[in-house]
Amino acid sequence: MKKLLLSVLYVYFSLGFTYGYSFPQITFAEKATNPILYSAKEYGAVGDGETKDTIAIQKAIDAAADAGGGTVFFPPGKYLSGTLFLKNNITLYLENGAVLLGSVDADDFPLTIPAFRSYTDKYVRQSLIFGEHLRDVAIVGKGTIDGQGAAFRWKEYLNRPYNIRLISCSNVLIEGIRLRNSPMWMQHYLDCDHVTIRGIRVENHVTYNNDGIDIDCCRNVVISDCVIDSDDDALCLKSTADRPTENVTITNCILSSHCNALKMGTESNGGFRNISISNCSIQSSYKTESIYGVGRGLAGIALEIVDGGEMDRIAISNIAMRGVKTPIFLRLGNRARPFKEDMPKPKMGAMRNIHISNVVATDVDKIGCSITGLPDHPIENVTLNNIRITFDGGGTNEEAYAIVPEKPDSYPESTMFGVLPAYGFYCRHGKGLRFNQIDLDWKENDLRPALICEDVADVEVQGWKSRCLADGFPMIVFNSVRDALIRGSRTASDAAVFLRIVGTCEKISVIGNDLRGSSAAFEYGEGVDKTELFHTANRMK
Repeated sequence: MKKLLLSVLYVYFSLGFTYGYSFPQITFAEKATNPILYSAKEYGAVGDGETKDTIAIQKAIDAAADAGGGTVFFPPGKYLSGTLFLKNNITLYLENGAVLLGSVDADDFPLTIPAFRSYTDKYVRQSLIFGEHLRDVAIVGKGTIDGQGAAFRWKEYLNRPYNIRLISCSNVLIEGIRLRNSPMWMQHYLDCDHVTIRGIRVENHVTYNNDGIDIDCCRNVVISDCVIDSDDDALCLKSTADRPTENVTITNCILSSHCNALKMGTESNGGFRNISISNCSIQSSYKTESIYGVGRGLAGIALEIVDGGEMDRIAISNIAMRGVKTPIFLRLGNRARPFKEDMPKPKMGAMRNIHISNVVATDVDKIGCSITGLPDHPIENVTLNNIRITFDGGGTNEEAYAIVPEKPDSYPESTMFGVLPAYGFYCRHGKGLRFNQIDLDWKENDLRPALICEDVADVEVQGWKSRCLADGFPMIVFNSVRDALIRGSRTASDAAVFLRIVGTCEKISVIGNDLRGSSAAFEYGEGVDKTELFHTANRMK
């Protein structure tokens, strides 16, 4: 009979956590006597916020594990704790009003060196909640986990714990809880399989490296309905070892960060594959003072490969942004950092098959967006579709002449090149770029081109619309571009030259554009072979 009751309750709770059912209120007495629930207080936890409850909570976890699994229940109260070690088939359930407080004493967090080695070995050895090689674990409820990270406000790594760290685990559920004030990253999922993070709220603004969520070398991940506000990166996919982060879906989230809202990187050793991100809102943090980054946030979307690895099959759609410095930043570099000591440097990475669509961004900085690879290592097959961006503007002629350094081994950041010579998109070392239905504007007059393509092959611009000034640079500049098609695009009134061609350009076609607003259709640099430009059916008057 007891086994039957356990089975029924297990199914009941599992269905609720999986499908979002709401549970009727259960009194404390019922919870304390329920065979599947193990109350932390029944095992000696005080919950006064001052007494260390680490041992008592761990006893509850161990008792549930010894019984084959169960739910460790936290009734309302403040539970001060050091490291808690999860076990198989364990759910931590924090009732509304329950707060799990991380200890402010670093000695309460023993060193835990995982079997799975990654570059994060250089970052962290401690955490408030830890698990490795586990299955069927969950942290759920309406309560709060507060790491009290303000007590760990220093830059040095290895002595600041994460709030949650799960490694090589399968069937992980994080749902409903509020996460606050981690001493380091808020939560790190490394080499995990089948992870669901749903309906959580994250606030992390108390010390250095305050990320919101870090998914690292994981597979089959679903993140939805989360609200994240962090000083460092809000929602970050990483690959700090030789396994890819793959098969990830992220949807219906609200993200704010002083750094990057949606990021893949910086560590990229294993690469990223099959990633879908949709229906997210990005805005500046409610916190105006930053520890890292800037108040308004560095990048809305940052996709980076710099430590080897491949980024392939990435789809991002339906993103609304307000108040970041750079809406879109794509970077293929070659920092080539190995993830373990005495390893050879990783080979040059690759980025391909990236589709970004339906993006609206306003109140963004004058820097501009960039898509940059390296010589002989282009970013390939990038499609930008239905993009509307309003920049701050104010770019000058001097900035339009700026020489952008390659910086192959530099840390990738949307501000790494300074103010770009294009106010819209600066693209260099690319192949197979598609710009469809792009609409760019600015608040303050900007003299820079809207689009620069340099050393780009197979580029198509369709339905492009952007502002430019008669006394400014041409709207589009092609420098050493091969196999390009511009069609169905138009200029605003009183605009400059539509297209300037410089360098060694080949097979450029300009067909069916409305150029009535331009002072002239084309402009050629010195030594350009004009026969490489084919143009027809363009309206000038």
